[in-house]
Amino acid sequence: MVSKGDNMYSQAAKQYQSVNTETSVMDADPHRLIQLLLEGALARIAKAIGCVQRGDAEEKNNSINRAIAIIGGLRDSLDMDQGDLAANLERLYEYMEYRLFQANVHNDVSALEEVGRLLGEIKSAWDGIRDETVKG
Repeated sequence: MVSKGDNMYSQAAKQYQSVNTETSVMDADPHRLIQLLLEGALARIAKAIGCVQRGDAEEKNNSINRAIAIIGGLRDSLDMDQGDLAANLERLYEYMEYRLFQANVHNDVSALEEVGRLLGEIKSAWDGIRDETVKG
C-alpha cells in the first residue's frame, strides 16, 4: 500500500525530473539538444526491452512510439544541404523507425537491441564531435 507521503514524494520527484529536463533542454546548445534526443531514444528503447521481457504490452507500445517520434525528430532536423552524411543518416533513421515498428508488432527484442546499438554508435560519434569542438 502506498502511503499519502510516498505518493506526494513520487509526484514531487516527477515534477523535479520534468523541470530538470526542461531546464536541460532550455539551456542546451543545438549540439547538446541532439545528444539529449539520442539519450531519450536510447532510454525509451531500453525501457521497451524491459517491457517486452515483463509482458507489459501497453508500456512497450508507448516506449517504442516515443522512440520512433524522437528518431523522426532527428530525421526532421537533418540539414539535407550537407550532402551524403545527411542523406545516409536519413536512410539510417528511416530504417530504425521501420525496425522499431517491427519490434512493436512482433515483440522483437533483437530488433530493439539492433536499433539501440545503431543509435549508440551515432551517439558515440556525436559525443566525439562535441569533445573536438570543446577542445578546439
